[in-house]
Amino acid sequence: MTSFDELAGGATHWRDGEPVYDRGDTVCVIGAGGTGLAAIKNLREAGFGVDCYERETGVGGGWNWRHDRSPVYASTHLISSKPFTQFPDFPMPDDWPDYPHHSQLLTYFERYADHFSLREHIWFGTDVSRVEPADDPDGGPPRWDVTVRGSRGGAPRTMRYAAVVAANGHNWSPKMPEYEGLAEFRGKVIHASQYKDAAQLRGRKVLVVGAGNSGCDIAVEAAQQAAKCWHSTRRGYWYAPKYALGKPADQVNDRILAMRLPFRLRQWLLQRTIAMTVGDLTRFGLKAPDHGLLEMHPLVNSQLPYYLGHGGITPLPDIKRFERTEVVLSDGRTVEPDLVVFATGYLPNFDFLAPELLSTDAAGRPRLALQMLSRTHPTLAVAGLLQPDSGVFTLAHWQTVFIAQWLRVLDASPARAQALWAKLRQDGDRRFTAGKVTDSTRHWFEVSHFVYLQELEKSLHELEAVR
Repeated sequence: MTSFDELAGGATHWRDGEPVYDRGDTVCVIGAGGTGLAAIKNLREAGFGVDCYERETGVGGGWNWRHDRSPVYASTHLISSKPFTQFPDFPMPDDWPDYPHHSQLLTYFERYADHFSLREHIWFGTDVSRVEPADDPDGGPPRWDVTVRGSRGGAPRTMRYAAVVAANGHNWSPKMPEYEGLAEFRGKVIHASQYKDAAQLRGRKVLVVGAGNSGCDIAVEAAQQAAKCWHSTRRGYWYAPKYALGKPADQVNDRILAMRLPFRLRQWLLQRTIAMTVGDLTRFGLKAPDHGLLEMHPLVNSQLPYYLGHGGITPLPDIKRFERTEVVLSDGRTVEPDLVVFATGYLPNFDFLAPELLSTDAAGRPRLALQMLSRTHPTLAVAGLLQPDSGVFTLAHWQTVFIAQWLRVLDASPARAQALWAKLRQDGDRRFTAGKVTDSTRHWFEVSHFVYLQELEKSLHELEAVR
C-alpha cells in the first residue's frame, strides 16, 4: 500500500499556517464498518478515488467486537434476517442460519472487503479529528480539509478532498441516564456498551434498565446466569417474536407491506399476529403498550416471554432514585442489586464536524436531506444514520449508490444538481415511516425500509434524469 507520505505528496495549500495536501477529486470516507465498506465500493464503481480512514485495525466497525467502541457482546445475533441484512450484490451463504451470529457477520464484511478489493483504500489505525469546509478557488462546490492522525499518536496531517462521506456509525456513544442518588450508589453500574460476556452476570443480583433489543437480550442472559434478574422499563412495549407463521418476522412484515394495505389495517394484522404468537404479557407484570405497533422501534425477542413465564425475569417499573444500597422504584418498592446495567441506548456523535454542518438541532439530532445529505453543503453526506424496521446494510448500499451518483451529477451538471438539491433540502424534515412514530432519541432515525427504499429509487431516477 502507498505510504502516508506518498499519499500526502507535496503541500499545495496552507491553512492557519499548516500544510494541506490536495487529493484532487478523491472522496474521503470515514469508517470501515459495513456502511463504510459499501461507500468505498460504490464510490469506486462510480469512478471516484477513495481514501477511507478507520480508527481500528480491521474492518467491521461495531460488528467487530474486538474494537473498543463495539456494542456487541458474545451471544449477539442479528435481529433482522439474512435477506434484509445482506448487501444486494453480495448475498450471504445459503447454509447460514436465518439470524447469523455476530462473528458470521464480521466474516461477511471481511469477505466483502476482499471480494471488491477494498482494503487497499483503507487507512487503518487512523483517527479523523477534524473535517472543515474549504472554498474551491474555481468557484465549484465546497471541498473539505480532513485532519487525521494515528490512533496511537503521531503528527496530524490535513488532506483536502472533493467530498466527505461520514460512515462512523451511531451505536458507539453511550446515552447514560441521570437519577437522583446514582453517584452514591455502592453497587457496580455499567452501560450495555460495557457488557461483553455472560460471566459478568454470573451469581450476581442484576437490574437491567431499558427495554431496547440489547436490554431484552441482557435480561434473558441474566435470567440464565444471575442469582436474580430484575428488568426495569418506563412503559409498555410490543414484543415481537423472531418467527411468525413459520417465517422470520421481518419477512412476514415485508409481505404485509407489499400488500399496500392502509396503515391501520396493517397495524391491526400485525398486532393480531403478536397476540396469537406472544400473547398478552401484562399477565406477567409488564405494562400494556401505550402506543400502537409500528409507532416505536420493534423489540424482537422470543426468549423474554419464556423467562418471564418461568420466573427468571422480574419486571419492574421505572426507577425513582438510587440510595446507597437500594434502588427505589416509581411505585415505592425497593430492590437491592449489586450490578445495574443501563441498556439506555446511544446518541449520534460526529465530533469531527461542527454541528451546523449537519443542521443539528438543540437536542443534538442531525437534520439531513433524504436522511443523508447535509442541507448546507452538497458535498457532505452521512451514510447509515438509519434505524429501520429491517437490517440497515441493504439500505446503506442504496444510500451509497445514491451518494456516488449524486457526486457524479454534481460534478458533471452542477446547475441541474443544485435544483434537485434545493428540492431535497425543502423536504429535509420528512420522516420516512409508514405511519406515526414516537419522537424520542431512540426513534430519531426511524424509517420504514419499504418507504425509504421507494424514496431512494425515486431519487435515483431523478438523478438519472438530470445527467
